[in-house]
Parts: sequence; structure tokens; C-alpha cells
Amino acid sequence: MDKERFAELVQEAVSRLPEEFQEKLENIDIVVAERPSRLQLRNALVSRRQTLFGLYEGVPLTKRGTHYGLVMPDKITIFQRSFEEYSDESTIVKEIEKVVRHEIAHHFGISDERLKEIENNH
Repeated sequence: MDKERFAELVQEAVSRLPEEFQEKLENIDIVVAERPSRLQLRNALVSRRQTLFGLYEGVPLTKRGTHYGLVMPDKITIFQRSFEEYSDESTIVKEIEKVVRHEIAHHFGISDERLKEIENNH
């Protein structure tokens, strides 16, 4: 899949988020990269043998104090190469949507542990 089509799918996943979440996505960039850098893998505590689909880098809304401001945007990166194992576009669309929601949950201050609890209860 070419990069433009993949980026389109990521943008569509963001546009399908509930409106109450979209309204609170301030000062955040959502970008596509081919693969994670070594620094991103290290910061995410991911080994080279693991696959990183997406990464949130920033200060979650729940950690921002009254003096938070004049900072670079938070960043969510979706890594295209990680999705190449999926053979059909409908599966890729579902997985992108799942990863986008997961990374945006981090922006809202939800931990991986809490996300696992939520997923296990549904």
C-alpha cells in the first residue's frame, strides 16, 4: 500500500472517533512513519523483535498542570510497515482504527494496563 493511501486510512480512523474525543484533540499531531526509529523503540521499551504499531509522545491531558503551555504539540505516530503483515485492506482498516484509538487513549491519560482491562471486559 502506498504511503498516501495509508495516511488516508489513518485520517479516516481519526474522523470516526466520537465527536467528544475529536473536540479535545488539541495541540496534537497524528503522523505516519514507515517504521519506528531506534530512539522511539527504546523510549517505548520495545525490543527489535517486537512490533510497534503506534506511539504516543507527549504529556497526557491528565498530567498537565495550570502552567502547561507554549509547548510543541504531542505526537502520535502510526508505523506503516507494522501493518504490512495484514493482507487485505479491510483488516488493515480495522487494525489502524484500533491502534489510533489506543494511542489517543494515552493522550487522554489512560495507561496500557487500564486499556488491557477495558479490552478484556468487552
